[in-house]
Amino acid sequence: MADIVTAAMVVIGDEILSGRTKDRNIGHLAEVMTAIGIDLKEVRVVPDEEDEIVSAVNALRARYSYLFTTGGIGPTHDDITADSISRAFGVPCEYDAKAYAMMEANYASRGMEFTEARKRMARMPRGAEHIDNPVSMAPGFHIGNVYVMAGVPAIFQAMLDNVVPTLKTGTKLLSVTVECPFGEGTIGGPLAEIQQRHPDTIIGSYPKYLDGSFWTELVVRARSPEALEAARAEVAAMVASITEANAKPD
Repeated sequence: MADIVTAAMVVIGDEILSGRTKDRNIGHLAEVMTAIGIDLKEVRVVPDEEDEIVSAVNALRARYSYLFTTGGIGPTHDDITADSISRAFGVPCEYDAKAYAMMEANYASRGMEFTEARKRMARMPRGAEHIDNPVSMAPGFHIGNVYVMAGVPAIFQAMLDNVVPTLKTGTKLLSVTVECPFGEGTIGGPLAEIQQRHPDTIIGSYPKYLDGSFWTELVVRARSPEALEAARAEVAAMVASITEANAKPD
């Protein structure tokens, strides 16, 4: 079986924490990582404060195979991600010659001034590699196991599309859902016993409620098809047994 590959995410921005901007990147990254066999294990949302960004980046890049960040690589004074990542790696943050030339030519072709603010988007840690941005030109960057991308969802998604083919992936986590007409109070004990008998699986319980009735979606996850089926069969048998005993929903 291939190694398990893990990832984490740091979402950067006061606007996320204030609720002014609703994040759309976490869910997209989670879906993409699951699809390619990388386990997204942790997400942190941090303010536009250098100490907080550096602390989160250094903690998570040491713990997981990959770290993705979004936000804070634009042209304004509060876009401090490039400076923060540089500090986390202990290298200078400087204009990248390739990014500078590319952006200068782009703005010239559009008849727009290449202002000091726009030049900021060509800054990145020394030694970083570009992440192409087919939407608005200004690149993200990659240093070590950290991938730094824009917060605008369309740009983030386009950048991620360019990153995915370069990533090492692991064995995909398979999943199957068992519908259960009972609430968690009814199935909690037996479900815990099944989980103990199948430590190589992850069994999740997701309560639902509608029109005064509770029911539960039981999701079994495993990397091995055999382990998945063994646990699924026990979960399904448990639900059938409770049904036969005329147990009622909570």
